[in-house]
Amino acid sequence: MPHPLMTAAELRQALATSNPPDVLDCRARLGDPTAGERLWREGHLAGSHHLDLDRDLAAPPGEGGRHPLPEPEAFTTVVQRLGLSPQRSVVVYDDMGGQLAAARAWWMLAIWAGHPDVRVLDGGLRAWQEAGGELPVGREAPPVPSDWQPRFDHDAWVDADLVFSGREQKVDARSRERFRGEAEPIDAVAGHIPGAVCRPSADNLTETGRFKRPEELAAELPGAGATIAYCGSGVTACHTILAYAVAGLPLPRLYPGSWSGWIRDPERPIATGE
Repeated sequence: MPHPLMTAAELRQALATSNPPDVLDCRARLGDPTAGERLWREGHLAGSHHLDLDRDLAAPPGEGGRHPLPEPEAFTTVVQRLGLSPQRSVVVYDDMGGQLAAARAWWMLAIWAGHPDVRVLDGGLRAWQEAGGELPVGREAPPVPSDWQPRFDHDAWVDADLVFSGREQKVDARSRERFRGEAEPIDAVAGHIPGAVCRPSADNLTETGRFKRPEELAAELPGAGATIAYCGSGVTACHTILAYAVAGLPLPRLYPGSWSGWIRDPERPIATGE
């Protein structure tokens, strides 16, 4: 697997080559499913296409939580519509340091669907603009569809039963207040999965919104090995998995249902506090 991050300068150089990467705008706002496409239309990297968190990167909410994984056939339709193929690299970006929802796109494309070269723009739109990059307004020409048939790795994620019965270390990517059950602005029940440790996804980033150095992440991330990452709905948990990749550590598996899926069954245990 190539290094999962790309700087704004590297992206500028890649876009000037004869085989530029496919660029996907993954901006999203939780609670506002129309925000991502609106933000893209208001200004985006030239040639990029919008990849929607609710429409493209998730199935409808339900027993699997607020952002369950789509069926493989549905995601295959998405990547073919966008013209993606293993022959061209892909760069994904957002304006939240990868948390909403570039890291989710990276995980679904690179880890789950098996694309060989997917990078996250380190620092996102902020880094692009600081490097002098422009953000044209309006629509782009539609991509030429592809016939890519991903080979999905279903061992890269786990369901609630495996979380409940397994011994893997569980890493919660939500804020410490939500983990402790002191605040819950989104889901109906507060707390965390028993035995989990809290590692907020924001802690993976510097004040500039870029990822910390690999050696710093390696020293901070919860013990490598058999690990499961979760969050509120399986989105920022992918940022945790991306941080492990940046650090060069074994990757956690994703629990896509995360907290919003866990609490759908009142028989599942809940913990509060540290």
